[in-house]
Amino acid sequence: MDDLLEQFREFHRSPDQSSRAKLRQAYDLLLLKVLSLLQDGDPGLARDVSSSREALWSILVDPDKFKNL
Repeated sequence: MDDLLEQFREFHRSPDQSSRAKLRQAYDLLLLKVLSLLQDGDPGLARDVSSSREALWSILVDPDKFKNL
């Protein structure tokens, strides 16, 4: 998670579309891992995380919203 957040910080310092695509892949992979861990232990939380996927992404790629995290 920390590595991914650092990648977002770098993206916001010098944004380009190729790094955005790579970030999306890394973000999707992390969410898949989180969801696979949650599915058995807390299916409700897994559903909430899954349904929030795009909202979370929009916060991470928006420079103003990201700096307020």
